[in-house]
This record gives sequence, C-alpha cells and structure tokens, in this order.
Amino acid sequence: MSIGETIRKKRDGLRLDAQEIRDFVISYAKGEIPDYIASAFLMAVFIRGMDDEETLWLTSAMMESGETLDLSSIEGFKIDKHSTGGVGDKVSIILLPLVAACGLKIPMISGRGLGHTGGTIDKLEAIPGFRTRLSVEEFVKNVDEIGAAVMVQSERLVPADMKLYAMRDVTGTVESIPLIASSIMSKKIAEGIDGLVLDIKVGSGAFMKSDHEAEVLAEAMIDIGKKMGKRVTAVLTDMNQPLGRAVGNAVEMEEAIAALKGNGPADLMEVVYLLGEQMLLLAQVAKTPEAARKTLDRCLSSHQALEKFREIVERQGGDVNCIDDTNLLGVARGKTPVTSQQNGYIQGIDTYAIGSACVELGGGRKTIDQEVDRSLGLVLNKKIGDAVEEGETLLSILCNDVSEVERISPLLERTYTIGRRKVKPPSLKHKLIS
Repeated sequence: MSIGETIRKKRDGLRLDAQEIRDFVISYAKGEIPDYIASAFLMAVFIRGMDDEETLWLTSAMMESGETLDLSSIEGFKIDKHSTGGVGDKVSIILLPLVAACGLKIPMISGRGLGHTGGTIDKLEAIPGFRTRLSVEEFVKNVDEIGAAVMVQSERLVPADMKLYAMRDVTGTVESIPLIASSIMSKKIAEGIDGLVLDIKVGSGAFMKSDHEAEVLAEAMIDIGKKMGKRVTAVLTDMNQPLGRAVGNAVEMEEAIAALKGNGPADLMEVVYLLGEQMLLLAQVAKTPEAARKTLDRCLSSHQALEKFREIVERQGGDVNCIDDTNLLGVARGKTPVTSQQNGYIQGIDTYAIGSACVELGGGRKTIDQEVDRSLGLVLNKKIGDAVEEGETLLSILCNDVSEVERISPLLERTYTIGRRKVKPPSLKHKLIS
C-alpha cells in the first residue's frame, strides 16, 4: 500500500497494521518521504487516534529506525525519568546528578523545547561549551564511569522520532496521546534502561489538561513498557502554574544550580523528591518513600549531587565555572516588570500563556530551524495564593531591548487572575500510577 493510501486509511478512521506503520516511519527516517506528507500523516493520527496495538507498533518502528543501546555490561540499575513537558520544568537537570549520586545509573536522552514548553537540552546548552551531541560510545562510557550522561537524539538513536518530534512542534500535532507515548517510549527504551519514571504534567500549562487525559497517557506508556519488559511508574504532577520561579533557558539553568546548592524553590524541590523517590523505589535502593527521601536529602545536603553535576558538566565539555558563578550563563539583565492593576490574591495563572510568551520573546521555537536566544526569559514574583497590591510586580521580563517586551506584553497582561478570596496553591501530586 502506498503512503498516500495509508494516510487516507487513517484519515477515514480505519486501523493501520504493523507493516503500514513501519513503512511510513522507516521511509520518513530515510528521507524518502517529504515533510508535507509526514505532516498529513501526523494530522490524521492526531484527529483519528491510534489503539494500543497501533501505538506499540509505532513505538517499535521508531526504535527500528536506528540503533538501541546495550548497557548490560554496566553494573547497577539503569533508570531514567521523563516529563511530558511543562513550563519552568527544570527537574531533569536536578534529578540527573542527584539520583546518580545515590548510586543509580542514568542514561538520559532528552529533547529540545516543544510547543510552549521548554526542553532540557536547550537549558543545558546555556552552559558555555556544554556538548549534548555525544557519540554513542562516549555516552555509554560516561554512564559507566560517572553514573550519568545526557544527550540529544542523534541520527543513530531513534532518528525517526527526532524528525517526527520536530515536525509535530510546528504542525499543531503535539497533543496526541499515541504520538506522545510512542515518542517518549521509543527513545527511552532505546537507551537500554531497566526502569523509567514518568512525570505526567496536568493543567493549564501541560499538554494533558485533565487528570483523565493524563491517566490515559500514563497507562498507554506503562503498557508499552510492560510489553517491552521494562519497569515503569508514572506520577501525575500539577502544571497549573510554572514550576519554580524561572521560565527560560539560562535563567532556569541558574535556578537548577541554586537547587543543587540547596536553595531551590519549595514546589520545584517537592517534584524533584516525588520523582526521585520513585526512581529509588523502582531500583530497589530504598524500600519506602520515606527511606528514599532521606537518601535523596542526604545526597543533596552533603553537596554530593552538586559535585556529581560538576563532573557531568566537565565530562561534556561545559564551563564548570558557571556552577560557582551563574552570571557566566549569560541571563539577560534587562528587567521589565509586569505589575498588578489591583489589590487581592492570585487565584490562577494562565501557564500556557506564560510559556507562549517566552517562545514569542525568542526563548523558544516557532519553526524547526529557528535559533533560540537562551538569555531571554521570565521570572515570576507572584504565584497562586500570594497576596498582591496594586502596582506590585507580578513577573519580570528578562530582555535585551524594548522591542522584545513590546511583542509579549499583550500576552502577559491577562496572565494572572486576581480576586479578593485567598486560595491555596494547587497540590503538586495528583496521582501515582504503577
């Protein structure tokens, strides 16, 4: 069957078989299918969906498009963590060295920003010299010798997903459970891991807006992991407001380093601990969440995690001086405040608008080949539940010139909902699915 017939079949709501899915994925990975045809396939899947078997076949086909890593020679439990994408989510940068300092092996293949959400790779590349394009051999060596490594997808590892991931970002096909599940699981299983902890974001700044949607996605990914012989746990965490205070690449890197020094915002650190606990439990390093949290806390407070991060940065060519002097990260120093027009309490934050404003500012991508200015970003002064007075700063725009501010100010004017009633911040943990 031709690719055109495959697209029409899915467009009409019919089920694809394994060979049809494989033919599309492998052909696109090889460059035999142009982007405009791939975008039609993605839109058909986005609208019509896929069942569990189709999603499994899509995952397998994407893995088949490249190599998979064999980490069996490395001693220790190999585990990774993945987030479905949020605003201000720099958890992976903290967890990578923290869990490695606890004795686990962390091979992490991460992506760039997707839609209104940031990407771990873009944030790490704010460190001058930090290399995210590693050879497979160097990646495996680092995991073996220092316990952790992070790299962007390469042409050798799941190349089909690398191309489809970028295409989804610019064709309005991001928020699809089969596409999200297969994308995440293909590259995670290709890492050669034994286990995986998933951070499924829920809320206004997430791709999954409701707990029900998030549960469906979590169960789809757990099902794929189970059928491929991997231990997988999912934690549903809140994304109804940005995580931490910083939104942007260099400024989030700055906040992550502060967290490794023991000065992280409470909400950010709570999510770090929630996920870290599950990683230690899955690896059977700890028997209870309480014991896991004590181990994590010990490795953080003793600065073992910070030193492990220093080791990772040095191994991957980054300037380790940035850890001691975060001014070297190059965060834009121009600050333009967005102020409150009334007294009251913060009732809600349009987190999607915050992420979109950062993209519009230049801190994210609208097109596949767009350069990102990692110096730009936002810093939140107020979050849900906080009191605010008229004229007080709600957030600051980190910029280099006034024209940047003029582009995004309209997006930010209605970001905050302010009322007379004091509300509690949303609970960070929605549900654990294992």
